[in-house]
Amino acid sequence: MNAGDDILLRIGEHTVAHYVVRPPADSTTAARPYLHPVRTFDGVVVTDAAPTDHRWHLGASMAVPDVSGTNLWGGRSYLPGTGYTWRDNRGWIEHVDFVAHADDGFTERLRWCDPTGHPLLHEQRRVCVRPLPDRADAWVLDVSYVLTAPPDRDVRLASPATHGRPGGAGYGGFFWRAAPAPHPPRVFTASANGELAVNGSTAPWVALSSLPPVPYTLVFTGLGDGDHWFVRSRTYPGVCAALAFDRPRLVAAGCTLTGRHAVVVADAVFSRRTAGRVAEAAATITSDDAAGG
Repeated sequence: MNAGDDILLRIGEHTVAHYVVRPPADSTTAARPYLHPVRTFDGVVVTDAAPTDHRWHLGASMAVPDVSGTNLWGGRSYLPGTGYTWRDNRGWIEHVDFVAHADDGFTERLRWCDPTGHPLLHEQRRVCVRPLPDRADAWVLDVSYVLTAPPDRDVRLASPATHGRPGGAGYGGFFWRAAPAPHPPRVFTASANGELAVNGSTAPWVALSSLPPVPYTLVFTGLGDGDHWFVRSRTYPGVCAALAFDRPRLVAAGCTLTGRHAVVVADAVFSRRTAGRVAEAAATITSDDAAGG
């Protein structure tokens, strides 16, 4: 494999995810590596990329709308008192090199850059895929990251919500744009149902279930301290482990921000009880088990 090649992630005979290493940039997106398509074992695609409603939504990826003033989400930027506005402030996240890789995962280094190419953050990311114990219809995607600020300056992460947008628009972090389906998905936690109740929660897990004729369930785990779930199901299907949902997040000079998310991908429509069980099983997979050393 050459460093610039896209990566196919496999579990046994199944190719379950495609990782785009160097995506092309355009005038609306903040270019960044992303996972798409991600598939169930039965081949159902559970991600979406560059949909017509938000062309800057790119499968499953790290994306933050305001990193010290740079838009690393894509699209318009939200300004207090003005609202969403097109600005020339979009940066990009670029692949630097691979530390290790195997059929079921990899470790890579990345740079988060401002519009001039100046580094804002350095990242080390690990991505691996593995079966879910005791279930033949589900597998686990494990994503972990370490973001490091430059030694000479703090880095501030923010969102439209922290700039005053109402409606719980605190997105930014590990974001999954789910695949389109004829019916809006069901979103729920152990104690809440529906977008209004789930968005902004800090539950240990959140599930997104797509109903027949395209049945699948995604169960997300791994909120860190201060994180919240950003969830959409009515206007579009998506889940984000939001880093700055209701207040800005500071990464102090020379310091790090870490995260790890295990996502269950299943060929089934889960009940609340089943979602809770698989979330617990997925979260017990340690980072030492991840591929790529």
